[in-house]
Formats: sequence, C-alpha cells, structure tokens
Amino acid sequence: MTTAATAAAQSEAGPDATLRTEGLTKVYHTGDVEVHALRGIDLEIYESELMVLLGPSGSGKSTLLNILGGLDTPTSGRVFFRDTELTDMSEAALTRYRREHVGFVFQFYNLVPSLTAYENVALVTEIARAPIDPAEALKTVGLGNRLDHFPAQLSGGEQQRVAIARALAKKPDILLCDEPTGALDSETGVLVLEALESANHEFGTTTALITHNAPIADMANRVIRFGDGHIVEVTVNEARRAAAELSW
Repeated sequence: MTTAATAAAQSEAGPDATLRTEGLTKVYHTGDVEVHALRGIDLEIYESELMVLLGPSGSGKSTLLNILGGLDTPTSGRVFFRDTELTDMSEAALTRYRREHVGFVFQFYNLVPSLTAYENVALVTEIARAPIDPAEALKTVGLGNRLDHFPAQLSGGEQQRVAIARALAKKPDILLCDEPTGALDSETGVLVLEALESANHEFGTTTALITHNAPIADMANRVIRFGDGHIVEVTVNEARRAAAELSW
C-alpha cells in the first residue's frame, strides 16, 4: 500500500466517482450527550472499485455506509450519487434511490426461512428495473446447485452468499457491505469474499466493505482507515491479493 499513489488515483478517477461526500457530519443526541459519529468526511468512491473501510467499533464506518445507502441522513454536509445530491432528496426519492441503485449486505443474512434460496433472491427481482435472473445471481456466488434449498439447509456461509446474490440480483450500481464475514470463520469468510470479488469483477459493481479483519484490506483497490469519526488514512493497494489467498 502507498499513500503517495492515492492523490494520483483520485485525480484520475475523480470525475468517475459513483459516490462523493463533502464535509459530512453526523451527531446523535442521547439526552444531553452529543455523540459525533462523523466529523467532516470528504470521500470519493469510484466506479467499479472495491473499497475496504477499517477502524474500531464506534469510529463512524457504519454511520457513513448508512448515509451513503440512503438509510440515514447527515447532520450537515453533502452526499452525491454521481451528479445527484442525496441530501436534497425527499424520503420517497431516497426509497427509490435505494431500490434502484443500492444493494446491501449485512452481518446477519435476514433470509426468509420459508422460502428457498431461489425464492429469497427472486423477492428483489420483482421490484427491480432490470434484474438478473435469480438462478444466474446464485450461480455467480457459487450456489447454482442450491437453488431449491431452504435457509435451514444451508451453512452460515451459504446463507450469506444467498444474501449477496439477493443484493446483486437487482443489478445495483453500488454494493454496501457491513461486516459480511463478521459471523463467519476465516475459511467460510473467504468464500463470501470470493463471491463479492466475483460480483465486482463480473458486473463492475462499485463495492464498499466494512470489516474489522485487517487482512481483508489486501483485496481492495483502496483502504480507508477510520478513527473517532475521521478518516485517518487512505491507502492504495498497488498489488491486490485474491480473496482465496486471505486468512485471519
């Protein structure tokens, strides 16, 4: 990784940013206590890149991801999806933005137990503009032979890959992943990362991934390190490692 390459990468790719923030802050109020989750975040996430966000719990990573995905709004600052400002949007417009442009993957899979893997993925294709066939999405994450299995018949890693296929099936511009390997052991987590890697390569989906596992940063184009609501370091991987080579 090098910080020297970062400025050049930003300069070259800046015009092609999928997401951009300017002076983003988020303050939560708990009684008389103010919690500053984000403190003036300026960030660009470029088309088709895979970005990893690292930092301790409470450093602002999940808050940033929620704002980028239209699940939360900032206290101040601006957020842009390409040339459209999200911070000017109504609730209805944010809902449309999430539905049409964003895929989410969380630590817990949130699959419907009574539906098969295929049916869980098909749920999102019914409301998407130009969806991928559910079977194709499941094949992309290595589950082409598990279409008719229910969540209870799948391992934790397989369930997470179904969740990834579900997020991918609506062909989002952006994939936001919050600790997708957090509930998994290293070996199973690598399979999940391979699914994300495959989606990034095959569909060119702009991907931002939060993790506590520092070795996962090696598979990213860029690594953003957070601390106390600030971006403390941005680095570029000159040579990325394949997900299959990782362990933690």
